[in-house]
Amino acid sequence: MWRDKSPGLKILWLWTFGTAAVLVVNVATTRTRDMRKQIDSVERTPRVAPEEKVSPDEDFREVEDE
Repeated sequence: MWRDKSPGLKILWLWTFGTAAVLVVNVATTRTRDMRKQIDSVERTPRVAPEEKVSPDEDFREVEDE
């Protein structure tokens, strides 16, 4: 069946599959690069220790009026 097709049609199919392959590789590369950037940005952010929970009563001082 492939032998029955004209050379122009064969070139057109080759061009189509080649273009599709380039697009797939481009998308995969872009997604990999974006994922790597996200991972690097998460690793660069400093990790802060969680703050201790303070009850509201500890910060409250009563002031007596004179």
